[in-house]
Amino acid sequence: MTFLLDEIALATARLAEAGVPSPRADAEEIAAFVHGVTRGTLHTVKDSEFDALFWEGVSRRESREPLQHITGRAFFRYLSLEVGPGVFIPRPETEVVVGWAIDRLNEMDVASPIVVDLGTGSGAIALSIAQEVALAQVHAVEIDPAAYRWAKRNILEHGQGRTSLHPEDLSDCLPELEGQVDLVISNPPYIPPGAVPRDPEVRDYDPRRALFGSGDDGLGEVRAVERTAARLLRPGGLVAVEHADEQGNAVYWLFSEDNGWRDARLRQDLTGRDRFVTAKFGLE
Repeated sequence: MTFLLDEIALATARLAEAGVPSPRADAEEIAAFVHGVTRGTLHTVKDSEFDALFWEGVSRRESREPLQHITGRAFFRYLSLEVGPGVFIPRPETEVVVGWAIDRLNEMDVASPIVVDLGTGSGAIALSIAQEVALAQVHAVEIDPAAYRWAKRNILEHGQGRTSLHPEDLSDCLPELEGQVDLVISNPPYIPPGAVPRDPEVRDYDPRRALFGSGDDGLGEVRAVERTAARLLRPGGLVAVEHADEQGNAVYWLFSEDNGWRDARLRQDLTGRDRFVTAKFGLE
């Protein structure tokens, strides 16, 4: 046992006492970040190389500052993204939504599918699709200046020339693409005003604009996504929109046949909770 591994064990106990959900993993991530190694090679750090900045990071995590703010990175599917104050930290449940979209795009008989990500935040959704769908042309929309800056940094690093960033509002964006888009995807704000997120990492650090939706039910932005998707999609194009687990039925009924939708489906995440709604626009 090395000195660093002993310190990681002590840090794990401190983080567990503070209620951190994954104390060992977080302690190891902080140690790897501070010492410039991977979690799998922490045992190679010599005792003389131990950096006391490790305990500064542990203290920040103990106060429930997000791990991603401490390391400056968030992992999403196959990407490592820059994140920090001012941008929503992408969540594992959103990976399921993106996985569904990627599978559908790869099934399409379209040489270069056009995709729009409404409210891109860090760019996680847009960049994952650009990386995993050959020749996809992805348009990421983000109006918030702070989030836009983070998305721009990540697109410069990972965009591969097929991801365009637009500083526009999701309700009236991209008029030049009307009727041409193959898939619209969004993880918009949807928490009802007045609700209090349970986790301090969310409540105290994620930007409120990325969390709280408008309207009494918090679904104002979801309704805007529905209208924008209907405007942008070609006949037969697809939409996928994330929501809170208790909002599934309400979001499902927004994508009604009266509004031009068909094959609407309420879909679950890996825990079996309602997580996103998908639908097809118009007739093929």
